[in-house]
Amino acid sequence: MEEILDRVYYHNTVRDYLIVLGAIFIGIMLVKFFKRAILLRLIKWTKSTETRLDNYLIESFSRFGIPILYFLIIYISLNYLTLTDRANDILEIAVTVAVTIMVIRFLISSIVLIIRSYLHRRHPNRDTVNELGAISLIVNVVIWFIGLGFLLDNMGYDLTAVIAGLGVGGIAVALAAQNILGDLFNYFVIFLDKPFEVGDFLVIDDKTGTVEHIGVKTTRIKTLSGEQLVFANSDLTSSRIHNFKRMQRRRIVFTIGVTYQTSYENLERIPSVLKNIVESQIPVEFERAHFKTYGDSSLDFEVVYYVLDPTYVVYMDIQQAINLRIFREFESMGIEIAYPTRTLFVVNQQEEESREKQL
Repeated sequence: MEEILDRVYYHNTVRDYLIVLGAIFIGIMLVKFFKRAILLRLIKWTKSTETRLDNYLIESFSRFGIPILYFLIIYISLNYLTLTDRANDILEIAVTVAVTIMVIRFLISSIVLIIRSYLHRRHPNRDTVNELGAISLIVNVVIWFIGLGFLLDNMGYDLTAVIAGLGVGGIAVALAAQNILGDLFNYFVIFLDKPFEVGDFLVIDDKTGTVEHIGVKTTRIKTLSGEQLVFANSDLTSSRIHNFKRMQRRRIVFTIGVTYQTSYENLERIPSVLKNIVESQIPVEFERAHFKTYGDSSLDFEVVYYVLDPTYVVYMDIQQAINLRIFREFESMGIEIAYPTRTLFVVNQQEEESREKQL
């Protein structure tokens, strides 16, 4: 038996190989014991806590931390053997690459889960898929870039040369895909600045509609007539946007004119009549009613009030009720609503000449 254990294969005895296998086996068993006896209890305990941060951290460690422990056990155990320089290099590179990838994925998963928890806590009644997608993209790019930089540095590569090469290549790609990168950048601008969100009603120049989807390159809007408008994100961020979803109340200004034949007494009464008509509507906040100006063919009154509901149909129903009441009240008071008219004065030429002679 001793003779078999002392036999040498590739610079190591059979006993050495058995010790390494035993160490790997024992290490794997210890990790499994830790996972069942400790990690599962930690998972149950975190579910009973008020915060969800510990849930996400334990979940990420269970998905990516345990495989890292397996790699470390194998690496440490294999270091007991006498390996050639080439085998040592291959082993170190393999373990470094595997552990780096696992650590990167662990960090990304933990950060994204924490941000998801924050978004759900801050906006419990809103879909945060677009925001989470944008943040996930940023987190992935940043963490992978940093992680691969550390990996290349540990493998002996000159990061300065690599970054310089990437810089030249990045400039070429940026010039070739300038519009795409511009839309991508403006997607993050929309996400961070939040000028509008899915479900908002927008007026953009002469286009109107409800936001259906905010994508990496384009934003889709469904118009009132039913078709879908597709805007590049760059076009939206450079346009003047009216967002009616954010409107809390609607300010209404309208003018009504009466004829010049209206009596002075009725002119004095009209502002109070208009005030009573507006205040009778719900939900409305009256501001003012004034005799504004002498028009070309009418005496103009201006009325200002607020509709305490941003819905357009509610505003139109209230304005219709006001218009009908005004018509009824003016009719009962004998006041005529003005319309564009012209009065032509004709003078007899002979009478005008005789009058000039007398003067």
